[in-house]
Amino acid sequence: MLQRIFGKPKQQVNTVATLEKLYETLDMLEKKEKVLLKKAAAEVEKARELTKAKNKRGAIQCLKKKRLYEQQIEQLGNFQLRIHDQMIMLENAKATTETVDALRTGADAMKAFNKSTNINDVDKTMDELNEQNEIMKQIHDTFATSTFVDFDEDELEAELDELEGAELEEQIFQPITTDSAPPVRVPDGTQQARPPPQKKPPQNTAEEDEICKLQAELAL
Repeated sequence: MLQRIFGKPKQQVNTVATLEKLYETLDMLEKKEKVLLKKAAAEVEKARELTKAKNKRGAIQCLKKKRLYEQQIEQLGNFQLRIHDQMIMLENAKATTETVDALRTGADAMKAFNKSTNINDVDKTMDELNEQNEIMKQIHDTFATSTFVDFDEDELEAELDELEGAELEEQIFQPITTDSAPPVRVPDGTQQARPPPQKKPPQNTAEEDEICKLQAELAL
């Protein structure tokens, strides 16, 4: 039925050109109607003038012409109604045709998509993707567990003892040095500076005496 109304795609009438032609015809009829209205009004004026001039026969002729113009105006009005009706039908047909073409294009695209896509291929692809995700998860778990290292506490304690022995030996053989006290600065003023107290010879502590004794024995 659609093909009978709209025709086959290759035989479809150019709807746009037809609508333009109808618009032109409608404009022409409206202009002609305005001309006939002016002519009818002019005949009425003539009939009034002839009536004043006591020319009854001439006034009647003018009224007859006015009636003929009114009949033409009425006919033109019917033509305009038919054209309006035809324009509405063509515009609806154009909208329907465009809708059908759009639906046909969408259906063809969907058909091509379904033809190129197999549901089995989709399932297979999803299975492969899930498998790869599972492998990556196992790899990450392996890296996370392999970073933990179990240290031997005995080896660490032995290494610490070696470090402590080396540090003690370095302290034993290091020469004893005494740091001189920083000079005392007296601020400038009117008071006389007091002489600095005499420094007493430094006395070795018991630990320093023991270290000196040990160095002397090692020197022998």
